[in-house]
Parts: sequence; C-alpha cells; structure tokens
Amino acid sequence: MKGPVLTIVVPCYNEEEVLPETSKQLSAVLTKLIDDYLISRESKILFVDDGSKDRTWALIEKEMAINPFVKGLKLARNAGHQNALLAGLETAATQSDCVVSIDADLQDDVKVIRTFVEKYRDGFDVVYGVRDKRETDTFFKRATALGFYRLMNKIGINLIPNHADFRLMSKRALNELFKYKETNLFLRGLIPLVGFPTTKVFYDRKERFAGESKYPLKKMLAFAFDGITSFSITPIRFVTFLGFLAVIISAMAGGYAIFQELAGHTESGWTSIMISIWFVGGLQLLAAGIIGEYIGKIYREVKRRPRYAIEVNAYSNMALGKQRLEVLTNTVGK
Repeated sequence: MKGPVLTIVVPCYNEEEVLPETSKQLSAVLTKLIDDYLISRESKILFVDDGSKDRTWALIEKEMAINPFVKGLKLARNAGHQNALLAGLETAATQSDCVVSIDADLQDDVKVIRTFVEKYRDGFDVVYGVRDKRETDTFFKRATALGFYRLMNKIGINLIPNHADFRLMSKRALNELFKYKETNLFLRGLIPLVGFPTTKVFYDRKERFAGESKYPLKKMLAFAFDGITSFSITPIRFVTFLGFLAVIISAMAGGYAIFQELAGHTESGWTSIMISIWFVGGLQLLAAGIIGEYIGKIYREVKRRPRYAIEVNAYSNMALGKQRLEVLTNTVGK
C-alpha cells in the first residue's frame, strides 16, 4: 500500500543559525517514516523564507542542492508568520495528501510527527500538537498564556489551549481552510472552524535550539489582540457596557449633588469634577481606540490586497526546472 504524500512546511525568518539542524532532523524523520512505509517517497520539506535579512535563503538553496527532501519558497517581502505559513500550506496542498506545519526553532518535538501521521492514517483530518507542560516558559509567560486562553474561551473563540502552529492537516481540511479569505489572518482561530475529525497529540516543548525568539512580548500582545478583534465583537460590547456604567455613576453623582444642594451642604467640588472629567475622557479614548481597531480591520479587508508575493517557488521539480530554464534563456538572450 502506497503511503500518503506528506509535506512539512517550515516558515523561516532570519533562521540561519538553526536551519541546517532543522533540515537534518526533519530529513531523519521523513527517512524513518518512508522506511516504515507510513508515507510516500515523494514526501518533502518546504522551507518558506519570509523575507529574511540574513543568509536563510542561501542556506535553503544549499540544502536543496544536497538534500532531495528539501524544497524552498521565497517570499518577495516579509509578510508575517501567519501569511508565510499560509503561503507554504497553499503551495504544499497542490501535491500533498497531508501537511505538517512546524516552526524552524526546533522547540516542537519533531518525533511527534510520526504520531501525527499515524493519527491521520486512523482517519483524522486535523491533528493538533499540544504542549503537555510549559516548564521552559517564565512564570509571566505561563500566566499570561493561561489568561489569554481563558479570555478567548469566555468571549466565544474556540482555541486549542497550549497549541501554536504545530499540527497536521489533510488535503480536504486544507482546501476548506483556503475558503476563508480574510486578510486579518489568525490560523489558530480559523482551523477549529473547518470541522472534520480532529484529535490532539501531547508533547513536551524544548528550549530553542539556536538564535532568538521572533515573538517578543510586544509582538505576542499584538498577536493576541489581533486574534481577539478578528473573531469577536466582545470588546466593543464591553465599551458599550462601560458607557452605560459611566452614565449610571454620573446619574448617581448628580443625584447626590442635588441632595447636597437642597440640604445646604454644598462645598467646592474641584476634585470630584476633575475625576469625572478624566474618567469620562478615558472611556471616550478607550472606545475610540477599540472602534478604530475594528475600522482599521475593515479598511484592510475591503482593499483585498494579496497576503503575500512569491519571488521563487522551488517546491516541485517541474517548477524548479522552469525557473532554471528561464534563467538560462535570459542569460543566452543577453
């Protein structure tokens, strides 16, 4: 029985320090799976260079020259992690039965890919890699991550706790995912909407093999807020609630002021006036900011700009041969 064609998609942004080791470990995983007749010999590793400024693409080209598993996709500019991942998924889905996505930093356990494939062969279309523990994280990161997942659950966004972008998806699940055309991409929220049979595989996350994290606190907060505003209008409803609360408090304060006036106990109220002004002003700024965030998302969506641009597509041998022919033709023409 011929096994399914598997492609491992690896988004890369300035990953020159870790890329050779990532290629080595993933190639070993594919070799073992092929030897055990779990996947097809046509399976591949697709590195997606997301506009890196270092030698990432040069190393991908080097790996392609010496490693038959490795293919490359070079984006014309930095499109962001989610868009780079989507570019890899859309490219890989054309010739694959299933696709695994994994970050290049080797924090996710590559050995778990075998379990992913076994679950896929058992009939699951989506297999989520879920962290069993968060011992490698700081207390602050653990606390904020837990708070984020609880908040998302409270406002009705169905996320898989402790799951990032380490997962397997079947071809039909990917084709369903590609029907979602929004520009504000948050794959962790979109994929649970796809449906089809799903399961989880738990694993221990490792320390980063080399290099620095591409998601510092500022980026993580922006990513979390983007996910919330892409899937829920709860923040706007919360602002509405605050507005009603401010009106009630103001009415109570007004009633108290009238009572004091009638009782003849009026005093200068500079402090209370200033507090009220700052309170109401803060609510107005908060409301304007949140509404502006949603308007900004609408602005980006209606323009329908491409989410990424591909400069070099060396995923298939046919595509690579075509590009080499074009280079040769241009050289001869000159």
